[in-house]
Amino acid sequence: MKTFSTPVERGIPNTEFTGGGGSGQIHAPVAIIIGSGFGGLAAAIRLSVMGYRVQVLEKLDGPGGRAYVRRQDGFTFDGGPTIITVPYLFEELWALCGRKLPDDIDLRLMDPFYRVRFDDGTHFDYSGDPQRMRDEVARVSQADVAGFDRFVEEADQCYRLGFEALGCKAFDSIGDLLAAMPAMLKMRAWRSMHTLVASHFKHPKLRMAMSLQTLLIGGNPFSVTGVYSLINALERRFGVYSAIGGTGALVRGMVKLLEGRGVPVRLNTEVRKIVVEDGRATGVELANGEKVRADIVVSNGDTAWTYKNLIAPQHRRHWTDAKIERGRYSMSLFVWYFGTDCQYPEVPHHTMVLGPRYEALLTDIFEDHKLAEDFSLYLHRPTATDPSVAPAGCDTFYVLAPVPHLDSGTDWARHAEPYKQAVARRLEETLLPGLRSHIISSHVMTPQDFHDNLLSVKGAAFGLEPVLLQSAWFRPHNRSEDVENLYMVGASTHPGAGMPGVLMSAKALQTVVPPVALHVPA
Repeated sequence: MKTFSTPVERGIPNTEFTGGGGSGQIHAPVAIIIGSGFGGLAAAIRLSVMGYRVQVLEKLDGPGGRAYVRRQDGFTFDGGPTIITVPYLFEELWALCGRKLPDDIDLRLMDPFYRVRFDDGTHFDYSGDPQRMRDEVARVSQADVAGFDRFVEEADQCYRLGFEALGCKAFDSIGDLLAAMPAMLKMRAWRSMHTLVASHFKHPKLRMAMSLQTLLIGGNPFSVTGVYSLINALERRFGVYSAIGGTGALVRGMVKLLEGRGVPVRLNTEVRKIVVEDGRATGVELANGEKVRADIVVSNGDTAWTYKNLIAPQHRRHWTDAKIERGRYSMSLFVWYFGTDCQYPEVPHHTMVLGPRYEALLTDIFEDHKLAEDFSLYLHRPTATDPSVAPAGCDTFYVLAPVPHLDSGTDWARHAEPYKQAVARRLEETLLPGLRSHIISSHVMTPQDFHDNLLSVKGAAFGLEPVLLQSAWFRPHNRSEDVENLYMVGASTHPGAGMPGVLMSAKALQTVVPPVALHVPA
């Protein structure tokens, strides 16, 4: 028997293949990916290129997971993630498959990245241009311009120490944690994001505008580590983009890369159990009773759900039911997708519509798990950039409200419609006059959908909240602490949520999965 180690090789199909110099067939190890979100698709590409035979199993009737695309009444609605940054992480995936990203995907730079609208009707245009940002800061508070420059310096340091040095590193052992401690101390990681921002800005509007970014990854700015100021540096360095055809264009592009490598993405295929034998993951059992054998299993699902519902308790010494229940979970989301028979050309692609309260509202959501009567909103209008996602003369929107997860006890079957109407009234009063008379397509997603359809514990949209003691080594590991040959990618493992985070989780995965040894009959 001859053994060949396989580094990255172009043109190797993702099935049994003939090895260089061998006379028989090479049998590559099998990898099962549970879920086809960005993390799962990226992991499938990387493992395929490493030499694994890969197949992706997706519960829904289309790929994407939280990035699932809904099409109705001529409108295209991106399911969730819409802010695209650090495009080189996508470029790497295309290059691994011998292609170039621009050949398949048309990314457009946003300008501004997004608008922050305050409750009094004033706004702050957030961009990547330092001078324009200084001018925006000066419009709000001339006294805070010097503070902006200091904040940029600190955000850049967090980028170097947190993103470049640690982002793609799988925190697999106590040694990895100890090695990261000097960087965490330099970044003063114990401070919250809002505390860091408040040390540089005095005006309350600027404190809001420069700290709310952690909400995009499921974290309360008053709780999560200030290391996430690196988001500001990421956006400045790499830009914020939108894809023509919607975020779903990236999902379709990645599926196409997998098809070119012979990797199947099986839809309507729910995994009900991860099979564990002698402490090792050996495959999965599907909802229809089918069993699929594998050498490694990678879950792109919610990690807490994966451990609690897919792995029998006797195989979980670390991620016990009690530990899962004790976890501090991110907020959930109320998302209303709607199309209008008119256009609102003054509304930019991305708008943060802040309500009358900031810290108190976030306390209601994250700490007290209380559904408040007021809200802050993210309004997405992709037709500002790409008219193709709506019928001619129409606009496509979704509006997202951070809300508490299911520990709030909210009966969303009863509350969804009145909550939607309250959001509609707020939008009519602020940005979309006459909205309710122009809606011709509508769909709502609640925390209950995150639980029932996306299989997320407590209906939390981002898994465990990325507070300091639930980040890096303290976050669910990319290599399972409980089951050998089981791995995690996606928003709820290291390094966390957001497109860069989930793509980097797949990159970190490469550092902990076994290298492929290919066996050829002599």
